[in-house]
Amino acid sequence: METLGQDLRTMVRTPLDETHVAAMRKVGTERRVKAGEITHRAGDPTTEFTYLLDGEMEAVDPATGGRYGDGASLGPTQFTGDIAFLSGGAYSMSLRAVQDTTLLCVEREVMLDLMSRIPEMSDIIITVFAARRRGQLERGASELTLIGAEADRNIRQIAAFAGRNRIPVRSLTLDEAEAETVAHACSIAPNAPAVIFGKGEVIADPTPRKIASRLGLDLNFEEDELHDVMIVGGGPAGVAAAVYAGSEGLKGLVVEDLAIGGQAGTSSRIENYMGFPTGISGADLCWRGEVQAMKFGTRFAVPRRAVELQRKDDGTFHVVLDDGAETCARALVVATGVQYRQLPIARLAEFESAGIYYAATDVEARYCRNTEVVVVGGGNSAGQAAMFLSRTAKHVHVLVRGETLASSMSHYLTDRLEAHPRITVHYRTQMTELHGGDELEAITIHDGMAGQDWKINTRAAFVMVGAAPNTDWLSGLVDLDERGFVQTGPSVGQSSAYATSCPGIYAVGDVREGSVKRVASAVGEGSVVISRVWDYLNAD
Repeated sequence: METLGQDLRTMVRTPLDETHVAAMRKVGTERRVKAGEITHRAGDPTTEFTYLLDGEMEAVDPATGGRYGDGASLGPTQFTGDIAFLSGGAYSMSLRAVQDTTLLCVEREVMLDLMSRIPEMSDIIITVFAARRRGQLERGASELTLIGAEADRNIRQIAAFAGRNRIPVRSLTLDEAEAETVAHACSIAPNAPAVIFGKGEVIADPTPRKIASRLGLDLNFEEDELHDVMIVGGGPAGVAAAVYAGSEGLKGLVVEDLAIGGQAGTSSRIENYMGFPTGISGADLCWRGEVQAMKFGTRFAVPRRAVELQRKDDGTFHVVLDDGAETCARALVVATGVQYRQLPIARLAEFESAGIYYAATDVEARYCRNTEVVVVGGGNSAGQAAMFLSRTAKHVHVLVRGETLASSMSHYLTDRLEAHPRITVHYRTQMTELHGGDELEAITIHDGMAGQDWKINTRAAFVMVGAAPNTDWLSGLVDLDERGFVQTGPSVGQSSAYATSCPGIYAVGDVREGSVKRVASAVGEGSVVISRVWDYLNAD
């Protein structure tokens, strides 16, 4: 299966060409650093691109202060940094000179402009950055340490946020000796859940937003900052719009309340998207798109949730965010998609992130090892989740309200579910009760085929049913259908299929009335809509 980047251990490395280095010399400066000097500290914003002219650099292990990993270091013709450079996020690890070293340093904004004008150089740099991020994820190489995700729902939510946004973390269980060592070094209670940055910075009352802020992901906005287009929602449609907005030279901003990838980002394997014959996870697919968009200059703010929309007298759109901040744009693309509906079952909210989940990724799969697992739903997302979870679960029960999957799930998935020895599909069956203390322990289901209730002992139930559009924040500025989906095109008197009833606001993807609920369709709509946005902006 495809991933977000190449494997550093096996990839054939292409050094920057002499002409690339010459171009950097024209706009950069040389800096001499002494052996042992820390040149970049984890958590500091990425402000420059650094290329080694001579000498040697190493990544610093936050736990030991020694060289991180397998002993690898950077030498002449190599460069520092990872994918956070594109967004101006924080350095993920500290860097130290092993010997006296000469660096060629170029300010970030200047380097991004240079990369936009020399695509061959950009390709080399981004390929290495993506491979480094993949390596960090696979090794758990990070200054961010999570302790006790298996026992604390708040830590679990942070782990899920990091996993879906492809943020590397070091995750320790409460009973690991290393967790006790870290706790002692930070002067915190042993056997207690915690989030730690670096060697001793304990993050109090940790939340995904606090973590994003520490890593420079959530962005702060100037009150008078005006974007050409704001894209609300970071699923496939929103990310595609971000790529095309940036490539057309528009000043774009994407606001996403949880994770880039949206609902598609919860899919562990997408096999029917063109160009990926061996499949790719939804999160990796959208992460690649995010990198493309950032390369063209589009910015992303995560996790920031839109709660209100206003149109000012000058025609600009102001979006109020969940923390009270405001940001504005000349045009707006609504790509907020849909969310799984909450089932009308007692204690459902109480067990969310403590046994009830709405995504099936590597993070959630850790809590399902060698246990019975339940997946509620009959769509492709439910089918993909069941196949993914069956790798580690003792058995997977798929609960389907209808009598068949023929109209809701792709044929290849249906065949796989029915043939898998550790997956059982229960037709005409619903989850009716939840049982447990602080964590889910069992559920009751009603078997419509047998006409009886029975209990399944499980620590994890994945709810993937229904499609509730995320449109409350639109504040009545656009017409919605009776289910809350945004109406566009001829139904509101517009010639463009994506134009809403309010000039300057467009809708794409699952949130749009009548859209085809598939990743490829969403990507297509997000790509095409920017041409309509361009026409609108240039008509002013």
